[in-house]
Amino acid sequence: MNYTLHQLQIFLEVVRQKSVTRAAEEMHMTQPALSIQLKNFQNHFDIPLTEKVGKRLQVTDFGHAIAELAENVIREADNIRYKTREYNGLFAGKLKISSASTGKYVIPYFLSPFLEIHPGIDLELDVSNKTTVVQNLKDNEIDFAFVSVLPEQIDVDEEILLENKLYLVGNTPELRNDRPLIYREEGSATRIAMNTYFGKEKERKNLKLTSNEAVKQAVVAGIGYSILPLIGIKNELSNGELHVIESKGLPIVTNWRLIWLKQKKLSPISKAFLQYIRGKKYEIIHNDFNWYLNEFNDQQN
Repeated sequence: MNYTLHQLQIFLEVVRQKSVTRAAEEMHMTQPALSIQLKNFQNHFDIPLTEKVGKRLQVTDFGHAIAELAENVIREADNIRYKTREYNGLFAGKLKISSASTGKYVIPYFLSPFLEIHPGIDLELDVSNKTTVVQNLKDNEIDFAFVSVLPEQIDVDEEILLENKLYLVGNTPELRNDRPLIYREEGSATRIAMNTYFGKEKERKNLKLTSNEAVKQAVVAGIGYSILPLIGIKNELSNGELHVIESKGLPIVTNWRLIWLKQKKLSPISKAFLQYIRGKKYEIIHNDFNWYLNEFNDQQN
């Protein structure tokens, strides 16, 4: 058999996504290219790895067994690469973080200098909705989660990094009664904040979108108003596409935090990152988030 590591990675992604289309998106490949590689991998076996049930792709029992072995092969291949880096004098390994969607405006600034110091470390950063992030944490698939609200019924440790300030915003400076409120999907921290502020009954009469980016663009287009994290709207505030609408009881303030399972034994890479964060976070906040902590407040006063 002459299948490649790349084919193993493709098959594993298909198993995870249960969809060739989504797997192609995750691997930044065209669907036809991925399908060809998947077929070439299947040709090594007499037993089907996957099958179509209606319009849905199902992984066979044999496919799951091969996927489990493939995970071990990929893991050992990574270990070979990391061991080679170690012999070249590099601190090597993989760091896996899952971040809530708005966290993409924060967490890269804490990662960049750490990765620059340790070029032998591979980063796997997944940006998703809060529900997926929490599930990844529960399933112990990641080293850290980056969230603004602590998950319920999970015993975690945390390291608080930065305030998360949420304001009511629109593309006009004043609130107009003829425009609706725009909410995030169920489980989103931003939606929880809006339900807390406006009351849960009000959300049933308004619009719901599935990402903060979609909500932001809808607000910019004048579809309605929303409570959004300030951290994600810097450019739109600067160029006048969005305006903060002064409202009693706002901003809502939470904290962006790095969390991990309390019972989890942290890897050397995870320990090193946590130690780095604890030693450098105030310096990073001062250098990269000064506008966020001071400039906006000065403009409002």
